[in-house]
Amino acid sequence: MAQNVPPNVVKELAPSGKLRAAINFGNIVLAQKDPAGGEPRGVSAELARELAQAARRSDRIRHLRRRRQGVRRTQGRSLGRCLPGHRSRSLGDRIHRPYVVIEGAYLVPAISPLQTNEDVDRDGVRVAVARGSAYDLYLTRAFKRAQLVRESSGRRRSTCFEKIGSRRRPASNSRSSCSPKTNPDTRVIPGRFMVIEQAMGTPRGADASVRYLREFIEEMKASGFVAKALKASDQPDAAVAPPTPAK
Repeated sequence: MAQNVPPNVVKELAPSGKLRAAINFGNIVLAQKDPAGGEPRGVSAELARELAQAARRSDRIRHLRRRRQGVRRTQGRSLGRCLPGHRSRSLGDRIHRPYVVIEGAYLVPAISPLQTNEDVDRDGVRVAVARGSAYDLYLTRAFKRAQLVRESSGRRRSTCFEKIGSRRRPASNSRSSCSPKTNPDTRVIPGRFMVIEQAMGTPRGADASVRYLREFIEEMKASGFVAKALKASDQPDAAVAPPTPAK
């Protein structure tokens, strides 16, 4: 099915003759830049290339650092990139079925008294979070007592570790990024406090593409393509999204 892209779908996805994909390089689970300047790696880039090949079009991957940039780019007739599933209501039919799920976990100093996710939302607890990230959006709604300390989303992970150690506060991050191996003075609270569904998005009005892309994503998951791309980009802690029942 993936290799049989209807002409009207090709016209919607690549009106200029080239398939443009906006990729979120701010999330290492999804995409990583090649330090040598070669082709980007990661499941998002691999899916974009596979779709371009199926449509018999060349691909152009646009490097984006922020999720909101990707939303604006989809308005400009580019192939949408990965967007958290909890934003799908506000984005209408631009969001398709998820292909990867990322668990949100808390990284805390090793000496922290916090032991469970439920312990975090209490008076006096401050949680470091990347400003405007999916974790920020979720915890802003979920927290009743804890305080969020929003850091620039462009800060390096090492800076986040330093903040944790110096201020004795937890930080929210994807489980694959929360690694005590990087800083032995930290640990990850067991379990997860949220799950982020990563999905492909397209501009509103691309009606012919909706059904095709939903089926394309389901096929990429079922065939093992997504799992192989995650393994090839060294993201063993990210999970392939479960099959989505047809509506």
